[in-house]
Order: sequence, then C-alpha cells, then structure tokens
Amino acid sequence: MLHFVIIGAGECGARAAFALREKGFDGDITLIGAEPVPPYERPPLSKESLALGHEPKFVAALERYADHRIDLRLATHATDIDPASRVVTLSDGQKLSYDKLLLATGASARGFPGIPGTSERIRMLRTHADASALRAALLPGRHIAIIGGGFIGLELAATARKLGADVTVIEGLPRVLKRGVPEAVAEVITQRHRDEGVAIRCGVSIAAVENGPDSATIRLASGEAISADLVLIGIGAQPNVTLAEKAGLALDNGIAVNERLETSAADIYAAGDCCSFPLALYSGRRVRLESWRNAQEQGTLAAANLLGEGNSISAVPWFWSDQYDLTLQIAGLADGAATMLRRDLGEEAFILFHLDETGRLLAASGIARGNAVARDIRLAEMLIAARARPDPEALTASHVKLKSLLAA
Repeated sequence: MLHFVIIGAGECGARAAFALREKGFDGDITLIGAEPVPPYERPPLSKESLALGHEPKFVAALERYADHRIDLRLATHATDIDPASRVVTLSDGQKLSYDKLLLATGASARGFPGIPGTSERIRMLRTHADASALRAALLPGRHIAIIGGGFIGLELAATARKLGADVTVIEGLPRVLKRGVPEAVAEVITQRHRDEGVAIRCGVSIAAVENGPDSATIRLASGEAISADLVLIGIGAQPNVTLAEKAGLALDNGIAVNERLETSAADIYAAGDCCSFPLALYSGRRVRLESWRNAQEQGTLAAANLLGEGNSISAVPWFWSDQYDLTLQIAGLADGAATMLRRDLGEEAFILFHLDETGRLLAASGIARGNAVARDIRLAEMLIAARARPDPEALTASHVKLKSLLAA
C-alpha cells in the first residue's frame, strides 16, 4: 500500500491530507506537526483569537483525522529526509518510509537583528502559544511598542488598542505597508490608527532593543529611547527550509518548486508559505506567498499532483487584512504596473486598479469599512485571471458594473 507523508500540520498540510481522501486515495497518510495542538488557522491569531482569548480555529475536529484514516502526529518534527532511500527521520528517532512526500513546513516569525530570542518583555507572534502569552500581557494602561509597520504589526496594533493598551508602532521605511499596498490605501490605514490613539513613527532607525527587569527599551539611532512594558517584533516571516536544505533540495526564497509544486528531488513536493514558485500569469515570475488562501489552494493542488494529476498553479494571489472596522483586500501583483486608476465606491470605500503599459489589469487594491469592496475585488480577480484589458473609463466609473467588463 502506498504511503504519503506530509511534514507540516498547518492549514496547507491538513488541507492536503483531507483532499487526498476526497480524491479517493486509499493508501496510508501520515501528517506530522511540531505543535502540540491539531492544525489551526493562523490569521485569527493577530485578530479575534488574540483579543478574545479564544481557542484556535481548528481546520477540522480532531476525530475527523481518525475518521479519514489520517495518522496525525503532534508535538513531533522531522529531523532528516533521505531522498535516495525515501525515508524521513522524526525527532523521536522513528524512521518513516514514503512513496511521496509533501513539505508544508510554513514560515517562522523573523527575528530582529541583535536579539537572540524572545523573553517575557520581547515577543513575536506566529503560534497559538505565542498568542496566549501575548494576550496575558495586553492589558489596559500597558504601553506596547511594535517594531514593524506591515500587516502583522498593524493588526497587532489594532488588537492591542481594542484591549486598552497604549501602542507605538515603529517602522524604518518612510510609511507603513510600503511593500504591500499603494500609498493612498496606507494613508487611510495610518489615519485610522492615529484616530484610535496609536503613535506611528516612520523613517526611524533602531540602534538597539534592551530587555530590563521592569520594561523593555528601544533605542533609536537618533539617541531617543522608547520605553515599553512589552516590545512586539512584527517584521515579517522567513520560510522554514532547514529540513529541505539538509536534504539537498534547491532553494530560492524558500523551497524552489515548479508550476506543479515539484521540488528538485523526485516525488517530493512543497506547498504553502515555505515554497517559491513560478506564476505563468506574471510571465513565470517566481514568488512566495504568505496567505491563508494560498495555503488552502496549494494544499488542494499538492494533493492532486501527489496523485499524478499534473495540474499547474493558476490561482491569482489574494490577500486581506482586518484592522478595526476597515477591511483591506488585494488581488494580483502590482509590481510592474504603469498606470493606477481609482474607483470610488462611496463612504470612504475605493479600489485602485493597477495596469501595465498595454492596459492589462495586473492587480486591484481595495479598502472600505466592512466588506464593501469584496464583490468588486472578486470580479477584479477574475479579470486579472482572464488577462483582461478593460476600458479605463469603465474601471473608474462606479456606475459601470465590473461584471459587465468581465462579460466583455
């Protein structure tokens, strides 16, 4: 009987395991997870789970793994892979033979240079255990300093304010979300945070972060010192590639895979946050995506290709972030855009469309209170997938339905 092993029991790995059963695979499936809890969704960790102290939002109830004959091994990690003999060695010394292997090892929070690790007053967020520790420290009247003005830093800032903490965000670049969203969208988010009382400091350089007995201190290159009850480091994530590197797999901003999620070793695949892949929709540009939907989609795609379907990546990248009552949604990749057009939807809601020099729609960025842009972003996603060159005037005219542009 065939044995498929999945290393990484997060969103991607769990989705792949269940998708294998949904597609009729009757062999053995082993799903290996380093954390002591079953697979769960990570986006809520910086939002409602953190604010309310909830249990993780599990991908599936624990009994479903047994019902689907998925051998879920928790608090266990793989230490070695031997591609030649097709054997995985686990942290408890056990060796597992595999016919096909999926690496869904995800990513880890990126540490701040010069800080060897976390402590009671210097923390990061990646796991449910991290969120539980943070929740205990985010109390009214506490001063929280967040290093990093990207998605994770700003989501944490919004949650901390909801819990009554005083918040300072420190960003080295000239504005927040410099790498992620257009300036007009970043301005809306920045103003919303400031309206909530968040102090945002951009364009400043950090010389050191010091951990004291009663507080942590961030020392800026200017000589200024910012004291806080807690420092949160939210400067992005790095792919977990140590296992793949030891096995001799090709790396390129993560585990390098082709359009079918195949690595450089036979019968070893990689999916989710840990891998980079070529996107035909963007002329084969190699990207690595850290998003909930990408983890889901690639988990399903990996399952299909483990079974020999040979399907290629075709999904349009999609991201979202909730901060206070604002929802930001982005479809596509705006890099290389020559033109940006704005579509106003009323009540401070708008979408920015990014087109290349030929008029082809590359990406759309929308922000609004609630889900006011969700439908149009979904339609924009479909236009991007179709490689459409929509009429610019129609894109900016809010009375023109995007669905009509799709039909055209």
